Amino acid sequence: MIYDRRATVQKVLIVTLGLNLFVMALKAIVGTTTGSLSLQADALHSVTDSANNILGLVTTRLSSPKPDREHPYGHQKFEAVGALGIAAFLGIACFEILQGAIERIMHGGKPVTITVPELSILLLVLGVNIFVAFYERRVGKRVASPILIADANHTMSDIWVTISVIGGLLGVWLGYQWLDVALAFPVAVLVFMSGWSVIKENLPWLVDEMAIKPEVIHAIALSVPGVINCHDIASRGLVGRQAFIEMHLIVDANDVEKAHRITEEVESKLEQSFHPVRIIIHVEPPAYESSQISY
Repeated sequence: MIYDRRATVQKVLIVTLGLNLFVMALKAIVGTTTGSLSLQADALHSVTDSANNILGLVTTRLSSPKPDREHPYGHQKFEAVGALGIAAFLGIACFEILQGAIERIMHGGKPVTITVPELSILLLVLGVNIFVAFYERRVGKRVASPILIADANHTMSDIWVTISVIGGLLGVWLGYQWLDVALAFPVAVLVFMSGWSVIKENLPWLVDEMAIKPEVIHAIALSVPGVINCHDIASRGLVGRQAFIEMHLIVDANDVEKAHRITEEVESKLEQSFHPVRIIIHVEPPAYESSQISY
């Protein structure tokens, strides 16, 4: 069974794109007026938020789960590629932040100034970021969308960055100018860690890592009457999003109709456990009985 959740994903990305552009503009304005390096770096981070949303809109439009002649397994890996694109943007942001901090240390710069209204604007920015992160994560988990979950993780890093920047600017307000540059380095680390988590979550899908333990598939298959054993079990994809299972099934059947009925019951049980899932079963007669699980 195939589920197409692209309309929901695109709606969420459009909403968050508008909010991220609003946040980016506020950070850029306040960063420029205060001369804060950490806030300008945070604004750069928000540029990647907006770019990620645009990238997500493009990739989800391409990532149809429905197969066609050229893509018989669907197009869903486009979405995972888009998530890795987010990781690339995060890497660029990390480099830019570190470069700016090092230049400030080596060559100095104008002192940072901050006012109460500007701090209030940053608190508004923080509230918007929190809303975006939890909104994307909730919908992403409900529809099993890696692009939304990856973007929510990115926005979560933005929340911690903004909290750090606000703390640093409070320190600057109290006279500790060095805090602005010092906080640029942990900001870069948070950005890097966010990108690394996105890579770890999406590589298994792209490299066809095992999705379901063969022992689990074996146990479900053997629970169906008429199944003697199964072997050459393979799986890939992501459970809850789209999984693929292949196996050789040894059945106690002497005619095609009975063998077909048994395999359909096995497919039904696997579908109940791992839907949506596409299953290919090669049927073998009782003479092929084997005590091994192979994969």
